[in-house]
Amino acid sequence: MKRTNCYRLPLLYIYMILFSSFRTGFVSALLPSPNTTLTSLPPHTVIDSIVVIKSKRIMHVYAKHKLVKTYHIGLGKQPVGDKHFEGDYRTPEGLYSINDKNAGSTYHKNLGISYPNKKDILYANKMKRSAGGAVKIHGLPPGYEDALFQNKMPDWTWGCIAVTNHDIDELYASVKIGAKILLIP
Repeated sequence: MKRTNCYRLPLLYIYMILFSSFRTGFVSALLPSPNTTLTSLPPHTVIDSIVVIKSKRIMHVYAKHKLVKTYHIGLGKQPVGDKHFEGDYRTPEGLYSINDKNAGSTYHKNLGISYPNKKDILYANKMKRSAGGAVKIHGLPPGYEDALFQNKMPDWTWGCIAVTNHDIDELYASVKIGAKILLIP
C-alpha cells in the first residue's frame, strides 16, 4: 500500500514561503489589478521584485511590495516545464535574482537572471549535461518593431523572457541589480 505524506505542501504555498519577504506582492500578483494597464512606469520607480507567471505569459513588477506594472512576455520555444539543460528552449522556474544589465545586447538591452543556481547545476551534472546559462529578460532582435508585439508576444527565445524594446528600456532603467525574480508555471 502506498503511503501518502499528509504534510505535503502545495507548490504555490512553498513558493510563497520562499518569497516571504515579497508575500504581499506575490499574492496580489495572482489577482487582477488596475495598475496593470499603465503605459509607462511612474517616474523614479525602483523595481525590487518581479513575478513571472509563465502560463499566462505575464510579468508583474513591484516597487516596495506594490504592483506597479504588468508586461506581456514571450518565453522559450518550449515554454512548458522547467529549464534543466542547455539547448532545451525552456524558461527556468523558481526563485532567482537580477544579476546583470547589458545595454549593448544583440536583443536591444537585457537584464541577466541568475540561472543556473546550485540546484540547477547539481541536477544537470547528475544527468551528465550542461545546465546552460545566459538567461535574460531582453528586447527584440534587430529589424523587429514593437508594434507587432504590443498585446501578444510569441514564444521564440532559447529560454529567455522577451519583451518589446520599449518595455526593456523601461525595465533596464528601473530594475535594480539584486531584485528577486520568481518564475512560476
